[in-house]
Amino acid sequence: MNVVDLIRRNALEVRKDGRNYDKILEAIGDAKVIMIGEASHGTHEFYKERVEISKRLILEKNVTVIAVESDWPDAYLINKYVLGEANLSAEKSLSLFRRFPRWMWRNEVVKEFIPWLKQHNNSVAEHQKVRFVGLDLYSLFESSFEVIKYLREVDMELAALAKQRYGCFDVFGQDTHKYGFAAALGRRKSCKDHVTKMLVDMIGRYSERKYMVEGSELEKEFCAKQNAKVVKDAEEYYRGMYSENTWNLRDKHMVETLADVMQFVKDAYGDKLSSPVKAVVWAHNSHLGSADATESSKRGEYNIGQLVRQHWGISNTFNIGFTTYTGTVTAADDWDEPWKCKKVNPGLANSWEEVMHKVGKPHFYTVLRSNTSSVIPSVDLVQELNKERLERAIGVIYRPDTERMSHYFNCKLASQFDSVIHIDVTSALKPLDRNSEVIPIEEDTYPFGL
Repeated sequence: MNVVDLIRRNALEVRKDGRNYDKILEAIGDAKVIMIGEASHGTHEFYKERVEISKRLILEKNVTVIAVESDWPDAYLINKYVLGEANLSAEKSLSLFRRFPRWMWRNEVVKEFIPWLKQHNNSVAEHQKVRFVGLDLYSLFESSFEVIKYLREVDMELAALAKQRYGCFDVFGQDTHKYGFAAALGRRKSCKDHVTKMLVDMIGRYSERKYMVEGSELEKEFCAKQNAKVVKDAEEYYRGMYSENTWNLRDKHMVETLADVMQFVKDAYGDKLSSPVKAVVWAHNSHLGSADATESSKRGEYNIGQLVRQHWGISNTFNIGFTTYTGTVTAADDWDEPWKCKKVNPGLANSWEEVMHKVGKPHFYTVLRSNTSSVIPSVDLVQELNKERLERAIGVIYRPDTERMSHYFNCKLASQFDSVIHIDVTSALKPLDRNSEVIPIEEDTYPFGL
């Protein structure tokens, strides 16, 4: 039986109410970390379906952490909103997302989800409330500001020291790339020692006080420590951009942040928790699909998906990927350029996208690995989906004219993901900000193979 027929035989179609994700929920079992990806950063259906699955995981699997591919300070304002600690509107809680691409989190789907999350939190006990946190490390200056701001409230001496140490970056204004370039080429001494010492001092202070503070004060202190860690890792990241492949630095930071958050929840509410802390991670397929099943491993790269499996054990994890064949996507032509509604080329010949398209179903999924005996994936299907084919990845930039080179890589799908959801025709994500012109979609028919 060929691969298309195998998928068709094992495909589970999804109704509009999403209840057909039952088999995914069963296969997840009691996993501690559930990763839900996206084949692009600008597709409405990926965001929408991810939200619907996450709601069920919160209600049915007792998930208490939503961890996303965004900066810690930006996401933490949403966290304060959903925990009821800030008198904000849903849209106002998204206001800190100023860095390109704002639309990745400032969009209609996220705006609709977070009030639901706040309402849920209002209906449950403190230890059952769901946090919304960012895992990324780009916010060097924003995080350093947050550290100083916190310390000015609790320790003026350490605040003055933080201002002095972080002042190492002042000559570069708010330009992280200028700093990285100058430090990497030796034109300026790096700030590595300053930010490392600051983190060590923050951790030391946190260790001394963690049994002396509680509630919101404990939360504030943890947040400040995480910001200090962001500054330390961001410094290394920006300095490394001009001398090494920084992919591993970033994904390692994100997994460490996830572990820190889960440990914090466990420490804060351990005696009240009836089950281990569970988290859902939202990020791109390229971060969550295990890197050792893709060609990136040949470059020595690993990612969140691979590290999570190693850290928690594969039976305590589950990762879900998305694919699409064609449609539209919100993306830019280049970094820091306005977003556009772009037409997505049909999947390349012999790619996973084309294979899924040939199944002939508009919205379906397959389960490729299970943590429970109630769901047993097809051995033949898994074997066939472990043959190497091309897979598409569209980030915040989409270049359809150079798509094969810019957006495709080889992978073994059944080792990369535990479940794959295919939506044949998808639509562009709707940003909240309309400050750039939407370029009309061109009517040209794109060729299948470039």
